[in-house]
Amino acid sequence: MEQKRSFWPYVIFILLSLLTGGLATVVSLDGMRAFQSLRQSPLTPPPVVFSLVWSLLYILMGVSAALIYVATPRGIKDQHLLYGGTLLLNFLWPVLFFALGLRLAALVVLLMMLAFAVGTVVRYRPVSRTAAWLQVPYVLWLCFAFYLNLTTYQLNG
Repeated sequence: MEQKRSFWPYVIFILLSLLTGGLATVVSLDGMRAFQSLRQSPLTPPPVVFSLVWSLLYILMGVSAALIYVATPRGIKDQHLLYGGTLLLNFLWPVLFFALGLRLAALVVLLMMLAFAVGTVVRYRPVSRTAAWLQVPYVLWLCFAFYLNLTTYQLNG
């Protein structure tokens, strides 16, 4: 299988990931500030950690998706649909959790995100083991985020 040598797929997929996260942040910013006044898990990291971790995860997701694109350039594959679905859910979750304060609905979306993330690892692996491994930090972070979301819901309703 001939692979493209271009860096453009990497730039495009990374930017798409980062822009999705950035847009969700802008839409949810007021709710993020209000979140600081809620009762939270003792394991809740400071806000700067969330920014750094999510930025890194979006970059890893973008590189991972680009690796799949480069390995399977003909048309949209189900792996690309998983990536698009993941980005959609990643946009939806902070809107529900922060902007709208719908923490139970956000928890359901987070479970969907986790299912998509695990599905992505499974579907990426036959095409690119590297792409699959780049998704693992995202899966692990989503497990932690599930705990934080659940705890916030339980403590604040």
